Amino acid sequence: MVTVANGVLVEKSRISSVDAMRGLVMVIMALDHVRDYFHIDAFNFDPTDLSKTSPALFFTRWITHFCAPTFLFLSGVGARLGLERKSKKDLSIFLLTRGLWLIVLEHTVVRFGLVFNFYYDFTLFQVIWVIGLSMVVLASLIHLGERIVFIIGLILVFGHNIFDAFRLQPGDSGFAFWVFLRQAGLLQISPERFFLVPYALLPWLGIMCTGYGIGKWFTKSVDVDSRSKYLLLSGIISIALFVVLRFINIYGDSAPWSVQKNSLFTLMSFLNCTKYPVSLLFTLMTVGPTLIVLSLMEKSSDTKLKPLLVFGRVPLFYFILHFYLAHFLALILLLVSTDTQFSQIDWHFSKGFGGIPPNTGVSLPWVYVAWVVVVLITYPLCRKYNEYKSSHHHWWLSYI
Repeated sequence: MVTVANGVLVEKSRISSVDAMRGLVMVIMALDHVRDYFHIDAFNFDPTDLSKTSPALFFTRWITHFCAPTFLFLSGVGARLGLERKSKKDLSIFLLTRGLWLIVLEHTVVRFGLVFNFYYDFTLFQVIWVIGLSMVVLASLIHLGERIVFIIGLILVFGHNIFDAFRLQPGDSGFAFWVFLRQAGLLQISPERFFLVPYALLPWLGIMCTGYGIGKWFTKSVDVDSRSKYLLLSGIISIALFVVLRFINIYGDSAPWSVQKNSLFTLMSFLNCTKYPVSLLFTLMTVGPTLIVLSLMEKSSDTKLKPLLVFGRVPLFYFILHFYLAHFLALILLLVSTDTQFSQIDWHFSKGFGGIPPNTGVSLPWVYVAWVVVVLITYPLCRKYNEYKSSHHHWWLSYI
């Protein structure tokens, strides 16, 4: 897409639809993180709790559910595309080293942006960590061949809910291992320190492996029309499977839906699938529409997709940048809207989120304003970094 040669900007070869889809969910993702810092009830209850939420708040949270599955899926696609430029050995080394790097970043740079403290009273194993660990595992799996990796992915995605009834409790043998592997949950390290593990490995690894298998559709051997058709058909099948399985209410999610006080809340219950650990139905509900949008983007011009392409080509840079910016702006709002002095801020997680105590913040419409501000501020910075990254070939640029 662009390299600078003799003063001329020339782009490196990339798949625009993949970058644009990644950029779209990156923009949507910022809404959820801005809500965490700005919304007055962010620390009080889960926005998907139907007994406390409103439709506007519920769907503000629900739309951001598409982000993590899309990240993992497109990471798998990107890994497969890496075979177009690298040998299998080189790709394996890259996945291993980048995966380990992402795990380190999660618990250092990303963590500090999240909470602005060095106490490590609260350590969150979120999407960057599970992308990293999935890459580490995928570094070995790719040697089995793309068809085997794809089959493993489907088995994990469709089969892991078999373990819904197999829940270990603190004190049980293997509890910590099972939390990280499949169950997800809270690990109490000491009276004042705990690990929160919402992103357990197996189901997310399944999504990445599935993306790796489908990545073949994005290679030069498959023309755009065929790829668009395959993506559209797969998306429709995924959504149809979601509707049927969710309606049956027997398998695929540990939280069945139920009739609520009105039709809108019943729909919300139907859509309120389990993310921690990510269920089969959650995956079908989110990856299905992603495949359809990818299909539509195949026919769109780069000019129309340009803003999304900017974010999608520097995802890690944007991810870290938007966290720090949203957190910083929320703290400024706290200081100017309350009597709180900077020296009075308590950074411990038990006292609030990133120094922001409960019951402070703004209403949902203002959250959307803050979201737009964050996206607009990050855009020119991401554009500049994308131009630099596209015009230079330093090895370390593949890791940021």
